[in-house]
Amino acid sequence: MKKNIDRRKFIQNASMVSAVGALAIGALNSCSKTKSREELGLPPLKKAAPKGKKLKAGLIGCGHRGTGALLNFLSAGPGLEVGALGDVFQEKVASVKERLAKYKLSVPEDKCFTGLDAYQKVMETDVDVVLLATPPYFRPDHFKAAVQAKKHVFMEKPVAVDPVGIRSVIASARAADQLGLNVVTGTQRRHQRDYIATYEQVANGAIGKPLSAKAFWNQEHVWFRRRQEGWTDMEYMLRNWNNFSWLSGDHILDTHIHNIDIVNWFLGKTPVSAIGYGGRHRRETGNQFDFFSIDFNYGNGSFSHSMSRQIDNCANGVGELVMGTKGYTNCRDKIYDLDGNIIWQYQYPLDKEGNPTTKVKVSPYIQEHIHLVTAIRSNIYVNEAERTALSNLTAIMGREAAYTGKRITWDEMMSSKLKMGPEELTMNTTYEAPDTPVPGTAIKS
Repeated sequence: MKKNIDRRKFIQNASMVSAVGALAIGALNSCSKTKSREELGLPPLKKAAPKGKKLKAGLIGCGHRGTGALLNFLSAGPGLEVGALGDVFQEKVASVKERLAKYKLSVPEDKCFTGLDAYQKVMETDVDVVLLATPPYFRPDHFKAAVQAKKHVFMEKPVAVDPVGIRSVIASARAADQLGLNVVTGTQRRHQRDYIATYEQVANGAIGKPLSAKAFWNQEHVWFRRRQEGWTDMEYMLRNWNNFSWLSGDHILDTHIHNIDIVNWFLGKTPVSAIGYGGRHRRETGNQFDFFSIDFNYGNGSFSHSMSRQIDNCANGVGELVMGTKGYTNCRDKIYDLDGNIIWQYQYPLDKEGNPTTKVKVSPYIQEHIHLVTAIRSNIYVNEAERTALSNLTAIMGREAAYTGKRITWDEMMSSKLKMGPEELTMNTTYEAPDTPVPGTAIKS
């Protein structure tokens, strides 16, 4: 009985908070017209994609994230199939096939490709959608090839590791727009129901004018692989790609880009410059930093502190905060007044016992594929590539500020000729990755 009473109290309290928040925000917006989700460019939040023509996906990059992306696509609605698989390594393709077999799904051997040119062979099949999930270094070329092959695209972030790659992605995004090819990117927070609801409130004045922010992704160390006998330089780096900047972009791109993207979204702009620092303490392979601390200047007195770290036994956490003239938000599910009182919060669904949960109704990893399939079948166009490229460039600007110790401007990044990686890439390419940058000695590109 006590449990039921506590639950009722919680529901009553949550309802009171929601009502107070609605009144406060309603008063805040009473002098201006509330913008609809459509006007704000927010995605449709369907439980599943609608029925329609059968769509086959080709997966390019059969690692952990690629496998997850393929299963997310297949879960997005009816009439979705896998038509082709491609990866540099045969065992990666075999691993996906083994995973699919558990769901009684199969891919013909003649639609499974390996090698550095596997992506081209996938593009030549009759798939309707390609899922791009290789190491980020390859993304610009693979996206360009997908657009040229007239395929709809889901591509994971980061979409590039350097400014040259970013400009290529933007050019391909505009070409996709001309061809009516739908493109969704792996910035899943933009498809997450609680983030979307919170953004909707902020965009309609809930915290006043957004002025400053902080973003953080601090975690323990991530995976790495040591070089094995018989591996060429390229095989070793590709198998250990997450630890080499030229392949991953460094972890400020690989993970922290999510938080940086949220700040850009909520502030409604990209920064004009960055100053930062970082360093390397514990990594055993590769040439990346272990931590970054970046001050992004958004102009007109608006700043965001951005930090990311991958070191064990430290105070960790992932999230964002945006401060406005009348309040602030954690961007995910709560809005506060300037005294720290909650004036609005997202109402998560209750579990079977009536207890509150912290899960949205549909996983954002599936929601983004629902958006893509819905767009294809309903002729509701979506192309997220350029906006993701701009958030990606924001992270690159922060990285370069930390690598060099210099102030880096947005204009410098947009025109930079920095291109990472070897000039020619084959599995036998001899390549020694650059040393870990030393701030104060590294040169701006």
